[in-house]
Amino acid sequence: MTSQVSSPAEQADEADEALVGGQRAPQSAAAEYGAKEVRRLDRVIIRFAGDSGDGMQLTGDRFTSETASFGNDLSTLPNFPAEIRAPAGTLPGVSSFQLHFADHDILTPGDAPNVLVAMNPAALKANIADVPRGAEIIVNTDEFTKRPMAKVGYDTNPLEDGSLEAYNVHPVPLTTLTIEALKEFGLSRKEAERSKNMFALGLLSWMYHRPTEGTEAFLRAKFAKKPQIAEANVVAYRAGWNFGETTEDFAVSYEVAPASQAFPTGTYRNISGNLALAYGLIAAGRQADLPVYLGSYPITPASDILHELSKHKNFGVRTFQAEDEIAGIGAALGAAFGGSLAVTTTSGPGVALKSETIGLAVSLELPLLIVDIQRGGPSTGLPTKTEQADLLQAMYGRNGEAPVPIVAPRTPADCFDAALDAARIALTYRTPVFLLSDGYLANGSEPWRIPELDQLPDLRVQFAGGPNHELADGTEVFWPYKRDPQTLARPWAVPGTPGLEHRIGGIEKQDGTGNISYDPANHDFMVRTRQAKVDGIEVPDVEVDDPAEARTLVLGWGSTYGPITAAVRRLRASGRSIAQAHLRHINPFPRNLGEVLKRYDKVVVPEMNLGQLATLIRAKYLVDAHSYNQVNGMPFKAEQLAAALEEAIDA
Repeated sequence: MTSQVSSPAEQADEADEALVGGQRAPQSAAAEYGAKEVRRLDRVIIRFAGDSGDGMQLTGDRFTSETASFGNDLSTLPNFPAEIRAPAGTLPGVSSFQLHFADHDILTPGDAPNVLVAMNPAALKANIADVPRGAEIIVNTDEFTKRPMAKVGYDTNPLEDGSLEAYNVHPVPLTTLTIEALKEFGLSRKEAERSKNMFALGLLSWMYHRPTEGTEAFLRAKFAKKPQIAEANVVAYRAGWNFGETTEDFAVSYEVAPASQAFPTGTYRNISGNLALAYGLIAAGRQADLPVYLGSYPITPASDILHELSKHKNFGVRTFQAEDEIAGIGAALGAAFGGSLAVTTTSGPGVALKSETIGLAVSLELPLLIVDIQRGGPSTGLPTKTEQADLLQAMYGRNGEAPVPIVAPRTPADCFDAALDAARIALTYRTPVFLLSDGYLANGSEPWRIPELDQLPDLRVQFAGGPNHELADGTEVFWPYKRDPQTLARPWAVPGTPGLEHRIGGIEKQDGTGNISYDPANHDFMVRTRQAKVDGIEVPDVEVDDPAEARTLVLGWGSTYGPITAAVRRLRASGRSIAQAHLRHINPFPRNLGEVLKRYDKVVVPEMNLGQLATLIRAKYLVDAHSYNQVNGMPFKAEQLAAALEEAIDA
């Protein structure tokens, strides 16, 4: 969904309006809401939680889309069960979707929900620890019967035993109300129950004045081949809205105005990290005037990139779902040899399998993008949870000296720009490049300003066209390893070009000619040259946010950007002084990084691993970087980081 954002002044005028049923109405017209009070909030955090079959991800996605179209800034955190279909009503089967939206710039999906929608006892028990006192809890009372409660360890009904007195609990028989609303459709009870998530969505849409037309159009399109089911979902959605408007239990509704100051003027859409990355790869292919080839094997949480790219053959994208990880990268490397912008996507376990072919790509010096959507490990680990623990694997996880550049996006929308940047490096320097995203970025979403075409970089390359070396006897020949003096990149010769026949393979090559060579001096030279090529890659200097000349620097990389920045804002608001820098390029590091680090008495590196970037920083710059680590499968919370950074400042 896209929306045109007006100027801040225009948005300020629009912020004085509330939204009813998709139509704008004056905020003062409380009578139009059934005489109920309307309160204005600057931000809200909502979490939908239920069984993995309850449609919580769809519900969250729809609420997010309508929130994006309304003009709020937002950030989301989907949380999936690891099992494909865990037993219904169990704690391992709980699926949740958290959305933070505001009338100002925000960076994280929020630390704790202001509103929890719990579709069953398991959802309540799995999430109640995160809910602060005084928060709203909407509970589907139909599911709080003896067996479902006993399944998750409730000896008594938490809705009746006083254990929820600290919260504002709204007991709603969602299932019963949905079935009653759909009785005219003649659906079975099981079929009607499936729409209870739409009833919940309608209720929350009423509470926060979200637009409605987009969701109704979406439902009719999604179930176009089953018009009865489509209309049943629309009716359930409207019933939820009407319930909120008429029931006495909800005496207040809320408005969060559009984010008038958060966005520059432009056309925006809500986008997830994986979708942004897929679009970035398509844009890179267009800007390079090369076909895009994806050789991939499905793996959580990277599979959505394969799914998305498979839809865009019209942009010259070819996707190959291989039989395994090794075949996927082998095909991609073959496509790179043939002149395509080659990509392979995976997660940590797949990187381990691809490592030998990545080493071959280093030796062949061909452009190849290795997209690693990191997840919890080791081995199969936590397939649906996030982690940043593949950094050292990307840096060193190959035999021999095999340097590979590393690029790490910092937000879901930044995945688009990071994909273009990784393609620039791969094509310019003829090297494989790691693009390290993670599950938090991949599945999370935020507003993204769609760039103008003239804002995209020119990535066009020049293929080798003829002989490039003259022998002593005057004969002109093609040397596949004769390098560009600036980039040290070798020529890219497309197979079949007359006169450019050359030999490739994994065995060491002679400098220039590319012939097989076992000469010790040549091997030493080639190893050092490949390293020098990576070391010489041009990357921007790291920018430091330090308005008060602090003595402590917090240094992050990748998806920790949002929580770190939110924590830094909290500390500065309380009068503490702290500097912040964030890395996109980890190999090579920005050239000014060493000088930046030496300006500070303390350097703190928060990571979702056991200190991998901190290890690299200590080794390269001899700086006593302090690690702050978390490996629980979840992103940092801003409050948690703020406390840790304040402690570091005072230590």
